[in-house]
Amino acid sequence: MVKALSESAEIEPMDYIRFSAKDEERIKRRVRRIPELRKAASGLEHLKRDDRERLEVLKDGARLIRIPGEHRADEIAAALHEDMPWMAPATELVWHAMRRSVREGAPGLTIPPLQLTGPPGIGKSYFGRRLAALLAAPTTVIEATGENASFGVVGSQRGWGGSHPGRLIETILQSRIANPVMIVDEVEKAGNAVSMKGHAFGLAEGLLPLLEPLTARRWSCPYYQVKFDMSWVIWVLTSNDCRLLPEPLLSRCPPIRLRPLTLAELTGFVRREGARRALSETAIEAICEVLAHPSLQRHHPSLRIAARMLQRASDLEQGPILH
Repeated sequence: MVKALSESAEIEPMDYIRFSAKDEERIKRRVRRIPELRKAASGLEHLKRDDRERLEVLKDGARLIRIPGEHRADEIAAALHEDMPWMAPATELVWHAMRRSVREGAPGLTIPPLQLTGPPGIGKSYFGRRLAALLAAPTTVIEATGENASFGVVGSQRGWGGSHPGRLIETILQSRIANPVMIVDEVEKAGNAVSMKGHAFGLAEGLLPLLEPLTARRWSCPYYQVKFDMSWVIWVLTSNDCRLLPEPLLSRCPPIRLRPLTLAELTGFVRREGARRALSETAIEAICEVLAHPSLQRHHPSLRIAARMLQRASDLEQGPILH
């Protein structure tokens, strides 16, 4: 209904428009539906409140680590090669990937999945951690031998006993960075999990959609049952014998075959890392002498042993002294 107004009155639409009771009720119903429609559009309506609140940190997306220029890519590659010259095949692949990301103007750094295969003790997982440190990227190391198949990486579906989100989505939720470095150590030794209904599920099957860019862009989290873009994640898989891995995984993540490191390379690493930790020359040279002892020459030089000795020396030199 429109009521009459004097010519001098200022016209305000709500002064002369009146809705019927039926129209007002219809408007109120639509207003009440707005929050429900927004929730449905988010794809989170099936989640419990606690889970929705956890995912709320990603409502505006996650940050991408990027390389500012090709010169920085060269610096990172040079630092990796100086630290671990025996890892040159892996360093070269990372170097080209970093420069390609810069040339193509990508919004973030993309590195194809790395599958480092070689003898134990050469620092394959250390390479991944060192790369993450140089990129200032969050990193998660997953021991495949200690994980319940793929559940530790990708999580388990609701309905499985003790269902939980995986380390991948947890890393992104905590860091709010979309391209963390995810290291899966000794991937060929992962076992299978069996559900209460007798269905087996292995780590390789869980990783396959994450290693393929097209499927990784719309990866569905088993636990949250929400799709995420995981195509930016930097994967570093390590193995001692890639022949034990299934062919589908090898095709998506071709092995980078690495040689054993030499004693000279190992002692060079000890001197560089010891200086980085501010160890005394006496401690550094003592570690080098032990590593060069004939009793250890029957085995391949091991970066793992050297790292433990460096840590022990650091604890002794920098820790408190008991009187």
